[in-house]
Amino acid sequence: MNDYERMVFDEVEVWRRKILKRSGLIKNLSKKAQDKVNGMIPDKAHHVITEGIKNMVKATLVGSNITTKKQQIGMSLYERDELVKEKLAAYRKTATVEGAGTGAGGIFLGLADFPLLLSIKMKFLFDAAAVYGYNTDSYEERLFILHVFQLAFSNDEKRRETFFIIDNWEEQKEKLVDMDWRVFQQEYRDYIDFVKMLQLIPGFGAIVGAYANYNLLDQLGETAMNAYRLRLIKEAPKDY
Repeated sequence: MNDYERMVFDEVEVWRRKILKRSGLIKNLSKKAQDKVNGMIPDKAHHVITEGIKNMVKATLVGSNITTKKQQIGMSLYERDELVKEKLAAYRKTATVEGAGTGAGGIFLGLADFPLLLSIKMKFLFDAAAVYGYNTDSYEERLFILHVFQLAFSNDEKRRETFFIIDNWEEQKEKLVDMDWRVFQQEYRDYIDFVKMLQLIPGFGAIVGAYANYNLLDQLGETAMNAYRLRLIKEAPKDY
């Protein structure tokens, strides 16, 4: 392990503690309120929402894979990290512009932001996977991508559960068949609901949309980089 790899190991450990840390009181109260609202929604409505997001995500997965360069080999961990940072900066810029544009349009364009931002996030994750040397043609790798996404945009309990799966991927992947799509969509919606509601306000929405999308991509970028670093560190023999 060289100096850079030792530094990455330390950074991943700091990130691990951050992921497993419990949220503050305000966030916990917000989550309880969201759970109460979700409990009032009829199961049939939940099913419709779940199927809609499931189909949207699966379509995005297919499209993202088609346009993703295949896994890159022969690179050092430093080179992989730097390339992912470059890609994150580009996707973050795209998401910021998209958020400002849809936010400026009020409620109708604000609603369009959801699938557009989702596709930007998924495309970034596919690119990150390829840069870190993983084959996105594999169903296993697409499941990993979905778990990275869920880790980035979940609240305490689900975040810790998802981190356990990622931290023990080689053992846990054998138990996985598909995502729990109802939990997937509900955690994601609960995580971004408040800021996205503000984005629907004409005039104010452009500022909120740009700021929110920038930060959501930042959150996803940090999660993806460290999830793949963690996976590379745990793999033996190391091939980076």
